[in-house]
Amino acid sequence: MTRPVIVTCALTGVLTDPAQHPVPVTPDEMAAEAEAAWNAGATIVHLHFRDQSPGCGHLPSWDPAVATAIADAIRARCPQLLLNFTTGVMGDDIAGAVACLEAGRPQLAALNAGTLNYLKLRSNNEWAWPPLVFDNPVEKIEAFAEVMKRVGIVPECECFDTGIVRSVGMFARRGLLSDPVHISLVMGVASGMPADPEWLPLLVREMPAGAQWQVIAIGRTEVWPLHRRALELGGHVRTGLEDTFYLPDGRKARGNGELVDALAGLVVAQGAHVASIAETRAVFGLA
Repeated sequence: MTRPVIVTCALTGVLTDPAQHPVPVTPDEMAAEAEAAWNAGATIVHLHFRDQSPGCGHLPSWDPAVATAIADAIRARCPQLLLNFTTGVMGDDIAGAVACLEAGRPQLAALNAGTLNYLKLRSNNEWAWPPLVFDNPVEKIEAFAEVMKRVGIVPECECFDTGIVRSVGMFARRGLLSDPVHISLVMGVASGMPADPEWLPLLVREMPAGAQWQVIAIGRTEVWPLHRRALELGGHVRTGLEDTFYLPDGRKARGNGELVDALAGLVVAQGAHVASIAETRAVFGLA
């Protein structure tokens, strides 16, 4: 039998302007894009939530009512689809993110496993935005891990750099994480790990024994060779309008379904098969 590969779809993102790119914002839009991703082969959708006020759809929201409305709309259309909530809040006030987890009760949630200087330069070497610190100190990670354990949510450790990958093993040994550990390698952020397939064997070597892992590839054409290498090495894969707008042939995707369809085709081309919902639940230990 061929190996099952989980395909996750990140439906929207943090700050992408829906006036410029086809990112979903409202519960109906998010549910429609989730259904398209599900029909194309995704069994998990990663969710960011946006301000629902008129004209504010490019801004994030930590309102649990918004998170619940979006989660409920997706569940109504695709009851088997697994939900993965973001917890990527800056600063030490995590009350909004915790309230979203408690209200929405996703099966999975991102656990940002370390701090990163979040930087990008324009072609003229000016900052693309004022330099940011995506701060995830240990006490914040511990707090989120405790909430996820209490609510019954499986953590997905997002790692933006090599030291963060190595830290996950320490968190596991400290008892913050249960086996198997789930790791997402976020590759392509300008100040983090590059979207370079040659990095993958070294990163896999630094993971705890038995870890399940996926690649989150950020960028354009470079994301597809990275996905291909991840598949060769036994990893899972993620795509979606949060990560890229571009299909393998360079065309701009019209929605998440096209991206998932392209990635599912790559899975099959690499001699694996797209994981069913039962196979996905088994990987995450979900009854």
